[in-house]
Amino acid sequence: MGKGLIWAAAEDLARNRGRVLSLYRQILRSLNSPKLELSLAARLAKKAEARAIFMLGSEERSLDNIEDLIDAAEYSLSLLKQGKIPKHIQ
Repeated sequence: MGKGLIWAAAEDLARNRGRVLSLYRQILRSLNSPKLELSLAARLAKKAEARAIFMLGSEERSLDNIEDLIDAAEYSLSLLKQGKIPKHIQ
């Protein structure tokens, strides 16, 4: 993180890139889990919602907001692995 800055620099965005891509792929894979009782159409809709969330999040430049988005993605992934659908994508 840049010294005392609240806005993300190129180095901050590069540092988070791998983590965010990993979360994105894990969430999309978790939506295919047989633990989730979703029809094919519902699965595709949830995947589209997840893609939209990540696309909007990719435009974020505030360090605090980026960390909050990563925390929310990790929490959502933990719920999906338990077979539950997170409320913000229900």
